[in-house]
Amino acid sequence: MPRMTAADAAVAILAREGVTCAFGVPGAAINPLYAALRRAGGIDHVLARHVEGASHMAEGYTRTRAGNIGVCIGTSGPAGTDMVTGLYSASADSIPILCITGQAPVARLHKEEFQAVDISAIAGPVTKMAVTVLEAAQVPGTFQKAFHLMRSGRPGPVLIDLPFDVQMAEIEFDVETYAPLPAYRPAATREQAAKALDMLQAAATPVIVAGGGIINADASALLVELAEILGVPVVPTLMGWGAIPDDHRLMAGMAGLQTAHQYGNATMLASDFVLGIGNRWANRHTGGLDVYRRGRTFVHVDIEPTQIGRVFPPDYGIVSDAGAALELLVELARERRDAGRLRDYAAWVEDCVKRKHTMLRRTHFDDVPIKPQRVYEEMNLAFGRDTRYVSTIGLSQIAGGQFLHVFKPRHWINAGQAGPLGWTLPAALGVCMADPAATVVALSGDYDFQFMLEEMAVGAQFHLPYVHVVVNNSYLGLIRQSQRGFDMDYCVQLSFENINTPGLGGYGVDHVKVAEGLGCKALRVERPADLQPAFDQAKKLMAEFRVPVLVEVLLERVTNISMGTELDNVVEFEELATLDEHAPTAIALLD
Repeated sequence: MPRMTAADAAVAILAREGVTCAFGVPGAAINPLYAALRRAGGIDHVLARHVEGASHMAEGYTRTRAGNIGVCIGTSGPAGTDMVTGLYSASADSIPILCITGQAPVARLHKEEFQAVDISAIAGPVTKMAVTVLEAAQVPGTFQKAFHLMRSGRPGPVLIDLPFDVQMAEIEFDVETYAPLPAYRPAATREQAAKALDMLQAAATPVIVAGGGIINADASALLVELAEILGVPVVPTLMGWGAIPDDHRLMAGMAGLQTAHQYGNATMLASDFVLGIGNRWANRHTGGLDVYRRGRTFVHVDIEPTQIGRVFPPDYGIVSDAGAALELLVELARERRDAGRLRDYAAWVEDCVKRKHTMLRRTHFDDVPIKPQRVYEEMNLAFGRDTRYVSTIGLSQIAGGQFLHVFKPRHWINAGQAGPLGWTLPAALGVCMADPAATVVALSGDYDFQFMLEEMAVGAQFHLPYVHVVVNNSYLGLIRQSQRGFDMDYCVQLSFENINTPGLGGYGVDHVKVAEGLGCKALRVERPADLQPAFDQAKKLMAEFRVPVLVEVLLERVTNISMGTELDNVVEFEELATLDEHAPTAIALLD
């Protein structure tokens, strides 16, 4: 039997499981694993500037392509605690990433050794498994179990903590006969799918709510096919955005309190039946449950049994992988169509289409300082259908959800539930590693950008080109809006006089200089007419220098973006589009 160190065995298993890239920061307690990576070759490594950044890079990498599992690596102590935010974000959105940390030798774990912390206990609540391996011979089985767990059922992250002496110990391990364990995914039965279709066909105005589980299952084509066979509108959630193209006639718009369309909310409220597939009934989607549920029958399909009934009891629940359920639903729908047994929903679909024509939000404004709506309009014009957008939280992300256009799955890459500030930049770098040929556009407010802006240096060093649009009002608008109910405006001031940069007075940080100092290219835009030339120039700089390009847009200070407390109580701060030129890119999508 071949003998090798446990660290060498771990690296060999990573390769066998399909890992080709890792993100991390070396350090004393994890150096044996890094030495094994060097000896083995074949796994690229991207050096992060912050270990939390490495975890978000791994997330972006996983989220970009079906089957990817991002790997992040750090040393003992604070490296692991820094990565907890990434583990939380991945867990919340059902994203598999593998976090590997170094640890003090086993005999010293209880002696308060330097940088020794019980990271498995800390990470346990936000992972599918978090374990400190105490016996070297258990390393292969632990890694095999980790990949099995990450891929089985509801996907999610795993943390493996490796004491220094465990990594160094020699074990017997035959990598040539190693095989990944088959993943387990529950599947709906034909009877369950038939009952769900029966309930849908009994409704007069049904909709399908498409969640992120459809994206995870790589089942977007099946969703579109099912919607087309049934002639039923689709309401994607934020995590399911892109599962049906924005210009598809049956794309009814997103519903919710923030990242939603007015016509999407109206269609949701007009429906009498909801088939939710791979979704969580997240509170920013539903708002108050009394309004959301009133007058509607619900069927919920989800891969995780305990998700059924977690937020509210559906009228019928099915535990199933979204792809497996959709395969059956499509098969049954075809049979009923061919037998002439499908209800005609043409009039209902026409009502939904009319709402899209009459309830578009306005995007075209010529104001100076620039209104954010105009920024997203110009982004739609500048970047094509294949663009992968990356964003996390804030008014910038909310407005992006309302005004950008997405046409493919995994082309809106978003930290949906956790929404950690700083996530966007490192996640975009992970997307670039996963799809080097893609046009990647990150979207941040100034505060999100400032949280982890040091990671721009990673993009410069490793030639990971993307465009980072920073909409800057130095105002912290979302935080301020949350404080309005407390009648205060406290500790949320980002702006200050920057005496070194003419024209930037009161906007504070000179992001252009910071980006350039980190080895990247940068542009600043102050007028609407300059947005398109700036985006064009950014694409040229990105192609020429193969580095990230910052486009900072100076916005109006007080930015109010439509949001509310209920689906029927969303505050609109601007008039709706009454002429085609008020929302040109949205109008262009309509039939």
